[in-house]
Amino acid sequence: MIPASELIINEDGSVFHLHLRPEQVADKLIVCGDPGRVSMIASFFDSIECEVTSREFHTVTGTFRGKRITALSHGIGPDNIDIVMTELDALKNVDFQTREIKTRHTALQIVRIGTCGGLQPDCPEGTALVSDWSIGFDGVLNWYAGRDSVSDPDFERALTSFIGYPKHAADPYVVRADDEMIARFRTEDGFRHGCTVSAVGFYGPQGREVRLPLASPLLNQRLMQFEYQGHRITNYEMESAALAGMARLLGHKAVTVCLVIANRVAKRSNTGYKGGMHDLVPQVLERL
Repeated sequence: MIPASELIINEDGSVFHLHLRPEQVADKLIVCGDPGRVSMIASFFDSIECEVTSREFHTVTGTFRGKRITALSHGIGPDNIDIVMTELDALKNVDFQTREIKTRHTALQIVRIGTCGGLQPDCPEGTALVSDWSIGFDGVLNWYAGRDSVSDPDFERALTSFIGYPKHAADPYVVRADDEMIARFRTEDGFRHGCTVSAVGFYGPQGREVRLPLASPLLNQRLMQFEYQGHRITNYEMESAALAGMARLLGHKAVTVCLVIANRVAKRSNTGYKGGMHDLVPQVLERL
């Protein structure tokens, strides 16, 4: 039995942070960082079943072309992914009455849709980029047993050796998204596939210098030059590695699809990207 201190269940039977009850979550989910984007995603639904808001976690469950889907915002950063993935899994695979793990496992299908910065000249603004591989600079997965069973240690060693990984940073982990989910986003349909770095922050951890000098000022240059077995690092964001890694550990299927809104090589950004996101969302929903 899972103690009350380890999995907190609210008085109304909902899980602590998300404030969702088990029956309110579909087996198919589209997740995003921005709580406001959930309403835009839900605008494509044919019907709305329920809507719940708690902190940065905004959830709408409904149907899209006969499929029951939950749209949920996870907020910014890998720490939030730790919360969201743990609580979503508990909602499906823990009996909230007995606090025991269910004997029958439910596997979730999750697509994260977000924004990112391109790290290659051929990843311009407006590119829809699928994270086949994700490199976690955040350290979240390192806190879980089985981390090595879902990561690629040879990839990790090659990366840290080449880029001169900062000695005070958390050990990076490299994890692949679910192959079946990756296959739903075909290159012939306009999706670019690549290898994503998930940073622990937006500014210094992604090589942005505003007023504070960087500890590793050449890190981005080395990331752009790195190649391993034909894989090049294509973009930066903050959540795909924790999502892919925790999904694999928990027995779920997950992938991240991001709209490139800035190119770090050309030093350009597009803040008027919402039209592109509005076009991308139904394409993702169709493949979920």
